[in-house]
Amino acid sequence: EAVEHVYSVSRPGMAVMTIQFTVGEDRTVSLVRLYNAIYSHQDWIPSNLGVLPPLVKPKGIDDVPIITATLWTEDPERGGLELLKVAHALEAELKRVPGTRDVYTIGGAPDIVHVVLDPQRVAGFGLTLDDLRMALTAGNSSRQAGTLVSGGLEIPVQAGVFLSSRDDVSNLIVGVFDGRPVYLEDVATVRSGGDQPEQYAWYATGPAASEALLQDVSYAPAVTIAVAKKPGTNATRIADKVIERFGQLQATLIPDGVQATITRNYGKTANDKAMKLIQKLAFATASVILLVLLTIGWREAIIVGSAVIVTLTVTLFASWAWGFTINRVSLFALIFSIGILVDDAIVVVENIHRHRGLKKGPISGLIPGAVDEVGGPTILATFTVIAALLPMAFVTGLMGPYMSPIPINASMGMLFSLAVALILTPWLSNRLLNREQHTNDVDEGPSKLLAVFTRLMSPFLYRGKGRRARMLLYGGLMTAIAGAVALVLFEAVVLKMLPFDNKSEFQVVLDMPEGTPVEATAAVLDELARVIETVPEVTDYQVYAGTAAPINFNGLVRQYYLRKESTMGDIQVNLLDKHHRDRSSHEIAASVRDDLATVAARYNGSVKVVEVPPGPPVMSPIVAEIYGPDYEQQKLLGKELEMIFRATPDIVDIDSSVEADAQRFIVKVDRQRAALLGVSQQQVSDVIAMALGGEDVTYIHRGHEKKPIPVRLEVPVAAKTDIQSLMALEVRSRDGVPVPMSDFASASPAPWDDAIIHRDLLPVVFVTADMAGSLDSPLYGMFNLSNKIEELEFAGEEIEQRYISQPDAPYYFSLKWDGEWQITYETFRDMGIAYAVGLILIFLLVVAQFKSYLMPLIIMAPIPMTVIGVMPGHALTGAQFTATSMIGMIALAGIIVRNSILLVDFIEQQLAAGKQLEEAVIEAAAVRAKPILLTAAAAMMGAFFILDDPIFNGLAISLISGILISTLLTL
Repeated sequence: EAVEHVYSVSRPGMAVMTIQFTVGEDRTVSLVRLYNAIYSHQDWIPSNLGVLPPLVKPKGIDDVPIITATLWTEDPERGGLELLKVAHALEAELKRVPGTRDVYTIGGAPDIVHVVLDPQRVAGFGLTLDDLRMALTAGNSSRQAGTLVSGGLEIPVQAGVFLSSRDDVSNLIVGVFDGRPVYLEDVATVRSGGDQPEQYAWYATGPAASEALLQDVSYAPAVTIAVAKKPGTNATRIADKVIERFGQLQATLIPDGVQATITRNYGKTANDKAMKLIQKLAFATASVILLVLLTIGWREAIIVGSAVIVTLTVTLFASWAWGFTINRVSLFALIFSIGILVDDAIVVVENIHRHRGLKKGPISGLIPGAVDEVGGPTILATFTVIAALLPMAFVTGLMGPYMSPIPINASMGMLFSLAVALILTPWLSNRLLNREQHTNDVDEGPSKLLAVFTRLMSPFLYRGKGRRARMLLYGGLMTAIAGAVALVLFEAVVLKMLPFDNKSEFQVVLDMPEGTPVEATAAVLDELARVIETVPEVTDYQVYAGTAAPINFNGLVRQYYLRKESTMGDIQVNLLDKHHRDRSSHEIAASVRDDLATVAARYNGSVKVVEVPPGPPVMSPIVAEIYGPDYEQQKLLGKELEMIFRATPDIVDIDSSVEADAQRFIVKVDRQRAALLGVSQQQVSDVIAMALGGEDVTYIHRGHEKKPIPVRLEVPVAAKTDIQSLMALEVRSRDGVPVPMSDFASASPAPWDDAIIHRDLLPVVFVTADMAGSLDSPLYGMFNLSNKIEELEFAGEEIEQRYISQPDAPYYFSLKWDGEWQITYETFRDMGIAYAVGLILIFLLVVAQFKSYLMPLIIMAPIPMTVIGVMPGHALTGAQFTATSMIGMIALAGIIVRNSILLVDFIEQQLAAGKQLEEAVIEAAAVRAKPILLTAAAAMMGAFFILDDPIFNGLAISLISGILISTLLTL
């Protein structure tokens, strides 16, 4: 229930299952349902298989750290162990900062008491690994045994003392040989220090370090502390408090020689964007007021300005009550709304101003008639705008909550602006315009416009001569619409979900062939880092081998937090602030892609340049899901598709879920001989697991340490590199005699079992890629690949390609396209439905007002003409047509209909007064031209202030170009 997708990855001995819930589901309710489903089916797990209860770890947007601090040092006496100890001490202090949630450290090697066995000496003293394990466990036992009563007091008694130091462990007696005790140090080397690294992390600065006020560092061991916030808290405030706490801890918990550099601060990023957008909001408001000042008068400008400020204030309060926060999208919604929120007030004020010039008398007597004249069409026009916008609030998927502040805030704002225009605006007009002298200047404007519109429109209106002109006009409009649509077909306008934002970071993600040790992965990452160091805009970077960098929203969806294998690594690259560089982050990332790919290819690695997506993230921009009746054949098809991907121009960052061939050793026990010796297969597996991975047998307890320090039983590194040395380890037989495992077991090489991946219960193989080049839109790369795959035959059959859903049954080979295509399809599908619903609602509203089925068609006629402005506008500016562009087109439907309603309503008033249709049309255009042009200019000016934003410029272009063309055509 409420589950959208289920993914699983199965390997020998383990499986990871990912349950993706439908967007908008309550997190707690979903988890309760999940736990109920899992634990109510525990009886399905066969007993005595060694299968542990599943561990459920919920992940959501609040698990993404808002701030990270990298601790690094150039002191040769310090390394990952010392840095990790400092980080653990800091974690407790940072958790005290109100609003913080998860605080954890990435990198470093934990402190361990290593007990490195000498297999020969262990055998020489007649001991086995099991003997040492039991001795360490028994020697570190302590308990509260109870109390005794003495002298009238109860005195607690502790039986036994815990091991508390390396010496305690070293001096532990593990056996008796020839009548004397055998100490652990007699058969093993006991030392305290960092664990054998399973991950590496280091920090370095780039060419732009000095501009970012960073100390130059070429290579420094590092660990990174990541801090996530609680849901619903202010990221900016928490980030500032965390940074302040770091300052307080410098030279106390952070010793001299250890530096703490803030390597991520999403709180500052959010605050900077919010402040910038609030500034734009103020400028947009001021520009609209200035427009009224220049075109009508200063008193009218005060009235309109007051209406805008009141409307914005009430809208902000309603937005807060709705549950929205002040973020980039909600602020863009307000900026976008400025131009339409002011429309009602402008129409009312302009009409009062016009009536003031037409008639003498007290202003209080003129206002009711002036407001009544435009009140009906203003109310209708307001609801048509709401009807166009509000259906977008029901867009599904991740884009729904991402974009929902725009339709909801704008719709609420329109309602409030209508109330303000009909209540506050007339009252202010009565107070401010009562001293304004009657003037005939108002008559001059419409008179001049009347002459202009008479000359312009007469050839089209009068039936005798106008028929040919009208046909030419209709033909020209249809040709213009077809030409605008053709811009998309001929790729003059590129379709894309959302354009890349200009961020201050990107990631380099490396995957090496299976079996690559972490040291080799680190060496390749070091070479990749040399490429990063050549980029002039890089301030600093952090390299992580054997683990992932702190995740962002993109990493959360792609499950980068599971990247903990020795074959994996990341480079987190930080750039100069966008105001201090010429190139965008996308241009910088694209410029290093080829050089990074060249380095990785030398070592058979796969490297991806991963940018922070502007909208909902996906597994990869281009994803091919391969289904079929045989998993081995699916993997072969995946390799074949990977070759097609590599042969296709502009397809980059190619990878697949097919793992490279790797070897393993299988230790096979001769069960008959083992039984005669009294040795079980369980003993063999335990010894081998301990020898290769070590075994944390017990822990020492130091009072000042935050975490217990494990005592790890292990064999020398040399014994881990040779299978024969491993087989020489001994286990104790039934008779108590140590027996080498090679006496009853043998090791033979075999191929490693690849992971098996399922999506929604079907076995699947993924091939992933990205799109570069001039188009820079994954949709075009996907369809280009699709055309090539149509010609492919595999196992004697064609590959069925599906674009919407996975195959119903895997009885044949098929391919399902996913990635950015899927979310683009779903978003534009839902927006298209919202557009259609909006048009239907507008139609019904107009029918209800004018009591005619023909009149709505006339009023809505300018809507398709918006394409004439929108598509050429994108082509001329070189912008991609994105989801925000579509939002602009949908909003245009309501905005343009407002103009038509004002015209048609005035025409009907003139017809009711006895004028001819042609005369009424021309006079309506002349009289209503000023408020129509004013409201259009206000909407365009509001959109102008978001024109420079890389994500929302599509919305601005749609509004500016669409309003410009359709307003002119409406008049």
